[in-house]
Amino acid sequence: MRQPNRTDFRHPVNRRYRDEAPLGARVADRVTAFIGSWWFVGIQTVIVIAWITGNVILLFDFDPFPFILLNLAFSTQAAYSAPLILLAGNRNELRDRMTLEHAADEADVEEQQNRQLLEGNRQILERIEKLERRILESEKSILGRFDGPRPWRG
Repeated sequence: MRQPNRTDFRHPVNRRYRDEAPLGARVADRVTAFIGSWWFVGIQTVIVIAWITGNVILLFDFDPFPFILLNLAFSTQAAYSAPLILLAGNRNELRDRMTLEHAADEADVEEQQNRQLLEGNRQILERIEKLERRILESEKSILGRFDGPRPWRG
């Protein structure tokens, strides 16, 4: 099973989630990652086939047919797997909540930046409107000088 490296946890929430994890949580994460893999399914299938085949053809005769010892092994595995899966699930829920809170904080920052940009744009538009008014007044003043009485040329 491939172990994650530092580049797998670029996001600050994921780094914090990994770095601050107690030993038990890290063990639960690794065990559940292995139990949820095809490697585990394959290995367990090979073991079960070998167990049943070996006991049926009497290669080893320590667990005869109804395979009570195999059932006990499965029960023990389930008894340990279930709490570990729940622990890992709780940690994933916590990580998801932390990620959502981080995303919400980022969205708040972006919203504030957008408001500042919109306010800056509004101020620029107000200045442009004032300049347009001054330009129009200057044009009227200049045109008014040309529209005044003209000398007679005759």
